[in-house]
Amino acid sequence: MRDNLETIVPKDKETIVPKDKNTMQSFIDLCRHRRSVRRYTAQPVEQEKIDYLLRCALMAPSGKRLNPWEFVVVRDIATIRAMAPCKEYGAGMLETAMAAIVVAVDTRKSATALFDGAIAAEHMLLAAEEQGLGACWCHIEGRDEAESMIKQLTGVPDDLTVICVITLGYKDEERKPYDFDKLLYDKVHYEKF
Repeated sequence: MRDNLETIVPKDKETIVPKDKNTMQSFIDLCRHRRSVRRYTAQPVEQEKIDYLLRCALMAPSGKRLNPWEFVVVRDIATIRAMAPCKEYGAGMLETAMAAIVVAVDTRKSATALFDGAIAAEHMLLAAEEQGLGACWCHIEGRDEAESMIKQLTGVPDDLTVICVITLGYKDEERKPYDFDKLLYDKVHYEKF
């Protein structure tokens, strides 16, 4: 490990404990605890929490502030379950999710639309953790059959690109927080590769 990486490696490697079940103490703690959750309980997700996630997404940066994204909130359990077979692998979390948010973008509106939509999706993933919810990114972009099924089920227009479906619910699995000692610090380079 390079000596100049010490600025990003925390000195205190103790687990940072959240203030309470729904609030993290710091951004790095939030990032450390946010893990992809693929199994959810049957407890419904409150509309207030979904609204919170959407507000966070709408504040995400976008190139030239063109906001090329569109979000479709799906609360109907039958529709969410119908999305589960959209691809052979990587969509199983839709079988237990209690809500889902489809993230679509208009690539004609901005050259950075795919990136802008991904940033907005990440804002929702972090906000879900902060709100005590589990969440997972189900990738759709570039998978034509999956995108076609999602569009058919949710009414997303054909001229938009579906990037992902964010699944939501109360966690029915626990994942350990990231271990600072196991982060891939060798992926960080200063001044030159």
